[in-house]
Amino acid sequence: MIEQLDVDGVPTLLAKTGGPMHAGLAFRVGTADETLARSGITHLLEHLALAPVGLADYHFNGATGSTVTSFHMQGSENDIASFLTAVCESLHNLPAQRLEVEKEILRTEWGSRAPGPMDTMPLWRHGARDHGLASYPEFGLSMIGEDDLRAWAARFFTRDNAVLWIAGDRVPAGLRLALPSGTRQPVPAASSALPQAPAYFVHGSRAVALDAVVRRRTAASVFAGVLERELFRSLRQEGGLSYTATAGYGPRGDGYAHLRGLADALPEKQDAVLGGFVDVLAKLAVGRIDRADLDSVVGKVQDSLGTAEVHAARLPSYAVNLLTGQPNLEIDGYRAELAAVTVDDLHGVATEMMGSALLMVPEGCRADWAGFTEAPTCSTGVVDGTPYLARDGEGQLQVGVDGVSYLGPGGPLTVRYADCAALLCWPDGARQLIGADAISLRIEPTLFHLHPATLPMLDSQVPVDRRVTMPARPAERIPQPEPAAQPAVPATRRPGALAVTAMVFSGLATTVVAGYALLLTVGMLLTEEGRQAPDGVWVVVVISWLLAVILALPIVLILRRRRSR
Repeated sequence: MIEQLDVDGVPTLLAKTGGPMHAGLAFRVGTADETLARSGITHLLEHLALAPVGLADYHFNGATGSTVTSFHMQGSENDIASFLTAVCESLHNLPAQRLEVEKEILRTEWGSRAPGPMDTMPLWRHGARDHGLASYPEFGLSMIGEDDLRAWAARFFTRDNAVLWIAGDRVPAGLRLALPSGTRQPVPAASSALPQAPAYFVHGSRAVALDAVVRRRTAASVFAGVLERELFRSLRQEGGLSYTATAGYGPRGDGYAHLRGLADALPEKQDAVLGGFVDVLAKLAVGRIDRADLDSVVGKVQDSLGTAEVHAARLPSYAVNLLTGQPNLEIDGYRAELAAVTVDDLHGVATEMMGSALLMVPEGCRADWAGFTEAPTCSTGVVDGTPYLARDGEGQLQVGVDGVSYLGPGGPLTVRYADCAALLCWPDGARQLIGADAISLRIEPTLFHLHPATLPMLDSQVPVDRRVTMPARPAERIPQPEPAAQPAVPATRRPGALAVTAMVFSGLATTVVAGYALLLTVGMLLTEEGRQAPDGVWVVVVISWLLAVILALPIVLILRRRRSR
């Protein structure tokens, strides 16, 4: 059985194991307790606590979740005692010389991780606060100093906010948990960024995914198993549409739990996978639940409860329940609850699931045809303020005393200073305001005609603890406006060599003939002999002028052709 003890004022759970001894120290603190502008402080503290351990021959690790941070160790009794003692010492006597090194390690860790299809779900459901922060980078690392870490440790890493669990036959000799006294911290209240549900959003991942919030209970955990069987059977076995079709259940620590489902898809099969996924949800929502699936899921869980290691395996979840104030069932009580789950109970979970469902669909797909409302990607309101036009002529910023709005393609987007979760500031003058509702608005001075006083005024309106200084960007990463299109200028074509020759000869011939005709005409009109000349001479004059005109025609034609080109 699981025995409850006390070690240096820390509640302790002990259960025997047939394998090597392992233990964990869990604290009720996680990313949901942070703010976006100082996000990463818990993870950084976890890394610093493990830094003095260095290289070891035994297996150890630390993990920062949404509501719980834990340190785990497997090894000999002496190893476990040394490890947990060192962690508690480091938490309140931080190795400050490692601060910048560990920050760089965390940045590398984030940059190296492959994003999963479920990673953006918290952002869409909760926004840029509490449980939604799990979707964001750890923006606050650059702003966190030693004093911030000490204050965070004093608040959350205390013996009254911790639970120790040990899989072994006794508490390791020499274990010392040198933690200060404190207060048990409640789980943060979950916010919502969804005006209504069921809702959906479009994502670039080649998968269809579901997230729903339901009351925590045994029937809900069984329902997750039934949902997985339905998805697997429909989308993989029968339809051959997906390779991965799975579902899961995870308590949140506040009396509620997340129900999640996922099915992957090839690009050409995304519509079919979405249709099949929605069909499964609809089938369960109307109560078409196979009793055989219920029995199969319950039977599988019942079998796992009969293993020799069942109590040791349940220690981590028992510790989390104790930290968050949730009840822990004895094995016999849990068996009884499993056996009592009915098809009607599962139908009730399905109905609750659809009332809070958030669906992620691939690009190019929609789910409004199935009764899902598109989650908002724009703001509903716009602030009054000074307008600043974009340099390329598309869109404008309105900077006011209450906030900033962007009007243009993809907008309107509005972030009010009072609801600003973080203001990211780059040395080149760029700003990004992220609202609590996850609406994000970028201001690039290179792209807008901003007054010099605009950015200082904006910075002054956002509280200091929400500002984040970002590293300098390479010049090639600073966006520039598109160059204005220049009007087309017709190319000037020079005449070819043959045309030049023709123009020269035409000009010379025209000059000679026209000169002769001119002299002859003057002689005929101004001299007595010319006036008395026979009519045939006038015929010669007329013919000379006509010939001059004919000889000039090539020049005229060549020049006209040049202009037409």
